[in-house]
Amino acid sequence: MPELPEVETVKRGLLKLIVGSTIKSVEHDWPKSFPNPKTDVDNFLVGASIIDVRRRAKVLIIELSTGYSLVIHLKMTGQLVYVGNKPGYRFGAGHPNDSLVKELPDKSTRVTFVFNDESQLFFNDQRKFGWVKLFPSLVLDNHEFLNKLGPEPLEPEFTFDLFFERLKRRKGSNIKAVLLDQTTLAGVGNIYADESLWGAMIHPSTLAGSIPKAKLKTLHTEIIYVLKLSIDKGGSTSRNYVNAEGKKGNYLEFAKVFRRENQACPRCSTTIEKIRVAGRGTHYCPKCQKV
Repeated sequence: MPELPEVETVKRGLLKLIVGSTIKSVEHDWPKSFPNPKTDVDNFLVGASIIDVRRRAKVLIIELSTGYSLVIHLKMTGQLVYVGNKPGYRFGAGHPNDSLVKELPDKSTRVTFVFNDESQLFFNDQRKFGWVKLFPSLVLDNHEFLNKLGPEPLEPEFTFDLFFERLKRRKGSNIKAVLLDQTTLAGVGNIYADESLWGAMIHPSTLAGSIPKAKLKTLHTEIIYVLKLSIDKGGSTSRNYVNAEGKKGNYLEFAKVFRRENQACPRCSTTIEKIRVAGRGTHYCPKCQKV
């Protein structure tokens, strides 16, 4: 699943590419991927100019000149691919499959936006869990889904005191489950939970309420660090990913524990193990991260 750094990478790329563009037409092949009334599409989407692209947790928001916004959730296998009106000009991010680099539309393409300059933006989604929805911009702050999300870990407001208060709400749950709970903290997924917990030397199944405050402070720092590092590296995608500058994402090359089971821990050389915590495959060092 594309996580916060991948969606942030999408946002930054599209900010450079589509702001100021006008939507000429839109096509879709699956109603659940684009469940918008035709009257809203005709009145508030077609002919609208794009004025901003922003992110909330793992959700992308494209603001339009009509006072409406496109809200895009990539879910498990979603991706966005921009194809310019010049040969070879392409930006793709999201789920790492061949649709990022091959000719589009293809069998995974659910929605196609065509701009006035004939450039195109494709929303692809193999498993059809993702969606693109049109909302009045004024209602987004009170939207049921967005309103439930926790604080953004990359915003200045994400202080340790705020983090500590959020954790206290789920002190009886294991820390891995708490980090994955989007109502507690927005945008941290499986990869970055594992990496942050390794950095803070905390076992993933440790109850949140039993972790010393000093270690929680380290965990707060590690969450911010690994997310920023991944964004700098272009996200966690390990193949077929290209960002706005044509560079492949390579964060997984620098991961310390994620997908490194049976390899040596880079801190103590103990063999990294993979277990299940909070229903997810979880990577940790049994020496560095004791229960």
